[in-house]
Amino acid sequence: MAEIIAVARDEGHRFSKPLLPAIRLLAGLGVEGDAHCGETVKHRSRVAVDPTQPNLRQVHLIQAELFEELAAGGFSLRPGDMGENVTTLGLDLLSLPVGTRLRLGAQALVEITGLRNPCVQIEAFRPGLLKAVLGRDADGKLIRKAGIMGIVLAGGEVRPGDPIGVSLPALPHRALERV
Repeated sequence: MAEIIAVARDEGHRFSKPLLPAIRLLAGLGVEGDAHCGETVKHRSRVAVDPTQPNLRQVHLIQAELFEELAAGGFSLRPGDMGENVTTLGLDLLSLPVGTRLRLGAQALVEITGLRNPCVQIEAFRPGLLKAVLGRDADGKLIRKAGIMGIVLAGGEVRPGDPIGVSLPALPHRALERV
């Protein structure tokens, strides 16, 4: 059964986010009190290009299994370290298609918009980590492992231990791309 193992938010634009006992998701905005909360884009580099773009990165989710994979490569990470709002367990987030809806806890509903694009901030956080969260598939296509992004369709409180429900979109499915 897929579940949430940690939640985090930060009002500042810092790389890592402190863990909390609960966060509140706000429909159409994101995580209440988080620097990336809002209808329009909040990521600094994207604001510089066009501050009126819709915010497709309201919630950042990472699967805890990534931390296990990175530990094998010598990186000791814990939930919140990579700036995610929600850390999951038991769900392959990277394999889900665009438009998948995740029921987080009793009320919150998040629609997946795409992949987090790992940037140089990851390298500044831990040297070598950027290369570790990027890979290549058998065809040489780039694989981004630093989590997924989504928008909040229905708000609600989310906390560790909450179950995660998954609703796939109608076929044909579209693979996740960076957002």
